[in-house]
Amino acid sequence: MEDRTASGISLDDRKVEELSSGHDRGAGIRVVIGETTGFAHTADLSENGLRSAAQAAAAVAREGGGGTRTIALTERRFPSPNGITGLPSDVSKSAKVELLFRADDIARSKSSSIAQVSAGYGDSRRRTQIANSDGLLTGDERVRTRFSVVCVAAGDAGLQTGYETLALTLGFELFERRSVEEVAEEAARRAVSKLQARPAPSGVLPVVLQRGSGGILFHEACGHGLEADHILKDTSVYTGRVGDLVASPLVTLVDDGTVGPEWGCMTVDDEGRAAQRNVLIRDGVLTDYMWDYLRARKQGRESSGNGRRESYRHLPMVRMTNTFLLPGDDDPDEIVAQTPHGIYVSHLGGGQVNTATGDFTFGMTEAYLIEDGRITEPIRDANLIGNGPDVLSKIDAIGSDFDMSPGTCGKDGQSVPVGCGQPTLRISGVTIGGTAGD
Repeated sequence: MEDRTASGISLDDRKVEELSSGHDRGAGIRVVIGETTGFAHTADLSENGLRSAAQAAAAVAREGGGGTRTIALTERRFPSPNGITGLPSDVSKSAKVELLFRADDIARSKSSSIAQVSAGYGDSRRRTQIANSDGLLTGDERVRTRFSVVCVAAGDAGLQTGYETLALTLGFELFERRSVEEVAEEAARRAVSKLQARPAPSGVLPVVLQRGSGGILFHEACGHGLEADHILKDTSVYTGRVGDLVASPLVTLVDDGTVGPEWGCMTVDDEGRAAQRNVLIRDGVLTDYMWDYLRARKQGRESSGNGRRESYRHLPMVRMTNTFLLPGDDDPDEIVAQTPHGIYVSHLGGGQVNTATGDFTFGMTEAYLIEDGRITEPIRDANLIGNGPDVLSKIDAIGSDFDMSPGTCGKDGQSVPVGCGQPTLRISGVTIGGTAGD
């Protein structure tokens, strides 16, 4: 069962374009008989409504028989990875709107070239109660708050866009962690810096990813291929490779839903399994995959706490939570200094990946040339093109720093919040899809 409230505000060119709020509650019931799953959801939480949904789900799952099983529920509670001190619902809409106008003012004050500013605010409170026929009764409460700014700068090179997002599994105390002014300044800086950008080179070059900037690459290019549904369908390049060296020995990749207050943290997953830390790759060796209840049950093992769903209307499936590379021992500045020529990526955008092969394409939304071991001129937006396992094997330096960034992960029509992270690191060679010389 789920009870969710949410609100959102968007500001565009100093006009409030949208101010919304919503309340949604309902239940989803899954029935499993052998290899067949029946699922029904309802917004009617009366006894009759729940019984009707249960009967519908059972009818789908039942194939010529079945019986009745009576169980007693035993409630279990797990420690929350973080505490909420300021519920967004206790803050007035006018105070939230004021944050957006402050961000607009700050962004425009950074440069006369800022031609347009858009800002958005959103919060949600999601309470769940989960019960199953093993007798489990548990639940969770997740409060998330998000703030973003997009700036467009105009110059001789045309229009250039910069954006920055602040998002954590926190209430209104989010803005004690980082101010809206900082978010706006960073978005404006990115847009203005790209006005002087030169065309990106093309070809295979060393790439240094700034801490926190490239976590999405490992989420998409590696993480999805380590989800058990892809493994059991044999649609992953990592199928059957537990125990193999699949990455540089410098690489340890972790998925951890307990890392509060990152965007993908939780107390329990959407099947009631306590969130936990799962080491997927240790010192370059593949150690395990991510599991939900159904896939784990088929293999006679425990779920890893990775059963997630967008809402009560959706079936749980194997999903990442917070996925990141652990820091290493290298000095981040020395990684750049020891790179004679290459690309320094400060911010990656969206991308596409083929889990069966590991091939990917990602956009670089803020990047610079590295020349003689120094970060020099900004380059225009271009693509990183490569292969996940190949990139993992070519990581030859990992910094001692670390940062994470929020994201929204889409899979099979469902979207869930996730965290991505990594230290500063160097990939010895990646294909850059630039336009210099074209």
